[in-house]
Amino acid sequence: MTKGYSRRKVVGWMGAGTALAIGGASVVWHGINTVPAVSQGWTPKFPGAEASGGGGRLALVRNGDPAAMVDAAMDALGGMGRFVSRGATVLVKPNIGWDRAPELAANTNPELVARVVELCLAAGAASVIVMDRPCNDPRRSYTNSGIQAAATAAGASVLHADDERIRTTNLAGEVLSQWGVYREMMDVDVRINLPVAKHHRLARVTLGMKNWMGCVSGRRGVMHQHINKAVVDLAAFFRPQLTILDAYRVLVANGPSGGDVADVRKIATLCAGADPVAVDTFGASLFQYGPDDISYLRMAEERGLGSRDLSSVGVTELDLSAAG
Repeated sequence: MTKGYSRRKVVGWMGAGTALAIGGASVVWHGINTVPAVSQGWTPKFPGAEASGGGGRLALVRNGDPAAMVDAAMDALGGMGRFVSRGATVLVKPNIGWDRAPELAANTNPELVARVVELCLAAGAASVIVMDRPCNDPRRSYTNSGIQAAATAAGASVLHADDERIRTTNLAGEVLSQWGVYREMMDVDVRINLPVAKHHRLARVTLGMKNWMGCVSGRRGVMHQHINKAVVDLAAFFRPQLTILDAYRVLVANGPSGGDVADVRKIATLCAGADPVAVDTFGASLFQYGPDDISYLRMAEERGLGSRDLSSVGVTELDLSAAG
């Protein structure tokens, strides 16, 4: 794991409406203030959470390359072994939705995907599956995103969301009931959600919970009719043990597919934690949305999937810019 961090502190959320504004090539950190360090132990409240030696339930890392940032985040959260047991089968679910190169920030960064696979295997995972259901041509998306090559080299089984993998399943949601789900995305011991932070024309932003749309078959247009409830239905069904939000490069306009480097900001940021609502709340703040501005965040909290109150969750912040 990466050591020698320049600083470590627990930070708190300063209330609804607080935002992190993207500008140029850096993040302007508004409204986050240092608070006294919390106890080293904590009582888990969220699905998939376990006791951790870290100072907060979220890890926020800045100013490193993708692999170094995920190493630092997992160290802060107690190590990948906290989430992945020896012999486990693990699904790593990146966003591979689009036939785009990594520089266009439409898909999860391939370096991040590869490092997460390596950490899972190092923790003792028996196998790691990487797959998604792209919107563009699947094979071109897998190849041009860089994810297929990177994940395969790291030791993952990279699978396509082919029709023979579909199993009709009762999602037991408010708007989603009987639906086709890819069996490999259900028949695993651990799910790690690996979304990329992007603008989205309909949902405002696409982050972790919306990333589960790539795990089901059928017409996405039907889900878009009730986008917020559908996002929460999927999050309630899949319930990841860990979410790692990629904000190394952020697509700030013309999402979710993008296509123009002018719409991309490199901010070298990563947020990870067991609480998917908290991770998405942080992610929304990158686009200057507060906890009350995104409907599915409120709905997810009401269903008991996590917390929008980052002051109660606690964030361990790491800046790698002066590490050494």
